[in-house]
Amino acid sequence: MDKPINSEKTPKQVRTVLRSAGGHWVGDGFPVRTLFFYSELGRELSPFLMLDYAGPREFPPTQQRLGVGEHPHRGFETVTIVYHGEVEHRDSSGGGGRIGPGDVQWMTAASGLVHEEFHGRQFAGKGGLFEMVQLWVNLPAKDKMSPPRYQAIVNDRIPKVGLSGGGSLRVIAGEFAEARGPADTFTPINVWDLRLAAKVPVDLGVPSGHTTLLVALRGSIRINGSESIGPAEVALFEREGNELRLDSTEGATALLLSGEPINEPIAGMGPFVMNTQQEIQQAVADYQSGRMGHLS
Repeated sequence: MDKPINSEKTPKQVRTVLRSAGGHWVGDGFPVRTLFFYSELGRELSPFLMLDYAGPREFPPTQQRLGVGEHPHRGFETVTIVYHGEVEHRDSSGGGGRIGPGDVQWMTAASGLVHEEFHGRQFAGKGGLFEMVQLWVNLPAKDKMSPPRYQAIVNDRIPKVGLSGGGSLRVIAGEFAEARGPADTFTPINVWDLRLAAKVPVDLGVPSGHTTLLVALRGSIRINGSESIGPAEVALFEREGNELRLDSTEGATALLLSGEPINEPIAGMGPFVMNTQQEIQQAVADYQSGRMGHLS
């Protein structure tokens, strides 16, 4: 079994299971299910705000630009993880590029920017299976007006740790088994991309006190020998405890997220997440006046 973080093992118990009520389209390129959102469980989810799971869906070949055009963000970060297909990104701070299977883009909107997201041109021309996740991560009040930045994290930069029975864990952010993820974060966060082998239990050490979520993407996962979650379902755990035992009958793909809570008020409207309604009104005014920039 994989060595837990602390020598004294205390199981982290499931608090609730979150299930999406249905799907919707973001633009014309991203058929998503919102698996969790801060408006209902803001403090319990902190520092995480939202997670959209796009696909899996087959797209026919096209020369059209499928995706979502110029739109703003302020006060948080977006983390896009591609499993199948390609995403092209461009923002008003100068960040951007193309990410494919296994790649991650970590965009810090912070003080504000506008950006666009489309299917990669090469992928769109050939068509095929599209599958990705976009996670929103909150920023502390002191960092919400920091300069925007963009981290392009390609697959071969992400440490991959072997798990029992042939499974694996990619460390996108944070640490696991002495491997450190390449993402630079404002607060302590772990983002682990999991592949669980069939019928082989795995013990994972997780920080006590952190908000912890297990996001099942493909396959079903049994947690601590009892409760199970299936595709597009999320287990939210109690903050106490430092270990999870996971197993899957047929194998599974999942994300494990843990982070130190940000114990501050959350005020949000659409693409802006701040601490007060006055700050939201200022964000709207700044966007409308062009202070967040434009894409030429």
